[in-house]
Amino acid sequence: MKKFNPLTFLASLGAGGISVAPFVYFQYVQPHGKGLTTFNEMMSNAGTALGEAGVYFMASIMVVFALIHFGLTIKLLADLFAWRKTDDYKSYMKNPQRNTTIMAAFTSFAMTFNVFIGVVRFFVPAFQQNFQAMMLPALIAWGILWLLLMSTEIKILKTAFEKDFNISQISFGWLMQPFALGMITVSGTGIAAMAHNADVANIAAFMSMISGTMGIFLFIVKLVSVFQSHFVTTGIPERQFLPSFLIVIPITTLYAISLFRFGHYLEHQFDFTLSAYYTIVVALPFAFQTWYFGFGLTMLRDYFKKDFFKKEYYVTLWAFICPFVGYAVLGNFFHKFFMGNAFVLGLIFASTALAILFYAFNTVRYYKFSNQKTAVAPAAKTA
Repeated sequence: MKKFNPLTFLASLGAGGISVAPFVYFQYVQPHGKGLTTFNEMMSNAGTALGEAGVYFMASIMVVFALIHFGLTIKLLADLFAWRKTDDYKSYMKNPQRNTTIMAAFTSFAMTFNVFIGVVRFFVPAFQQNFQAMMLPALIAWGILWLLLMSTEIKILKTAFEKDFNISQISFGWLMQPFALGMITVSGTGIAAMAHNADVANIAAFMSMISGTMGIFLFIVKLVSVFQSHFVTTGIPERQFLPSFLIVIPITTLYAISLFRFGHYLEHQFDFTLSAYYTIVVALPFAFQTWYFGFGLTMLRDYFKKDFFKKEYYVTLWAFICPFVGYAVLGNFFHKFFMGNAFVLGLIFASTALAILFYAFNTVRYYKFSNQKTAVAPAAKTA
């Protein structure tokens, strides 16, 4: 337990993201009726849309990775509770250069809400038929997680203001705070957008505005700080920090979808008309992600050539999955609201496939090297 790293939750987070990605494709690319689509609806459209084999294939991805997400979440939650009882955890939370990684756990827990809404409801008729009845319990469960996340976040910020630390040594992993706040916000805006009950929708919307504005503020401040720290140093960071370079992409996806869902909330509760708004909040972030992805992969080119296939394992390797998932998910929105052509579809499928390949690669590497001391990166302790 002394060696437990909260960034291990990136494995369950990545699995949850991959499981949700096909649902987003079904919802925003494939034709279907009003509201959230279902497996039966997709199968009825299989002859003219994706094809029956295609629906089964993508549905199997959803099921497999949802089960991985739930299994890992339970396992890692037990490890987290055990680790919290150790002295290592106490010293960890007092270290402003380390304690931000605890947000990986909250990000994974918040992803579970999206897995329920996107994957479980997609397959389970009882969930579909009682969807509105479950909005209040969902708000209560989400609200408890929101309170825990916000209280932990404020404690981390307090520690950062009180403790002295070298800001030039921070990396993109420092962005786990806005990442977690974005994930809890996107779940809350989902409840706000879909709940028919005005009280449930309004409470979820207001709480989402609190976490969302906090997350956007920290995202801007921390992103500027990280770039400044890189500009004043020579060369690129050590290889165990490099996977976090692309974390900017899933973060922008979360806030873009949060704004998208908040627009639906305004339409449903206040009769707003926001057709052009959806195009803007989808197209601009996707454009940003596209050039940043090119920039990031260029920065990592030598890493992939020289270091990626080395016989070693470090937990930050799981950070490679979320950027590809985030790009594919927002790409589906972009396809529906801005440019629905084969090129965009190619980007969506390629990004999803790469996320799955990275996940499989990391899983094999973990089980192959996790019990071999010589296989761990020399700087893994620092990471």
